[in-house]
Amino acid sequence: MNKLLILSLIILFSGSLLANDSKIDLDAFAKLYFDKMVATQSPTATKKELEEYLALLTDDVGHSHLPWVTDDSRLPSGKSDMRKGMTFYLGAHTEYKAELLDVFAFNQSAIAIRYKDYAKGIHPQSNQPIEYSQTMMEVLEIEDGKVAVIRKYHE
Repeated sequence: MNKLLILSLIILFSGSLLANDSKIDLDAFAKLYFDKMVATQSPTATKKELEEYLALLTDDVGHSHLPWVTDDSRLPSGKSDMRKGMTFYLGAHTEYKAELLDVFAFNQSAIAIRYKDYAKGIHPQSNQPIEYSQTMMEVLEIEDGKVAVIRKYHE
């Protein structure tokens, strides 16, 4: 009986330790995400920076960027689709800078980051000059320590 009680307590105790291990510091994760995302926009960005950013996402990541991309459905090809789209624009900027303005963490399920960025370059499809400055909010849904859904909003 005592052995059964001790075994039960060990199982319960180890389960609580595992539950605590699954919690991440969302503030630190938000800053890491921002730094990796910004690195992909740099004029010198390569596939290395892109893969470091994509490593933070689930394979089936959903993504919306209103008003252009409105469907944030999670599909098995989510990360692959993002890789393809981001590779097309890789190195399109001749100038890029961004400043993280705010981070909001919501329990262990979501982060919102607000930032201001400036970009200048040549659009890879139209070959026309581009230049913009904007304030953005990204809401990131977190699942098992990775970004599962990205929703981008312009201020």
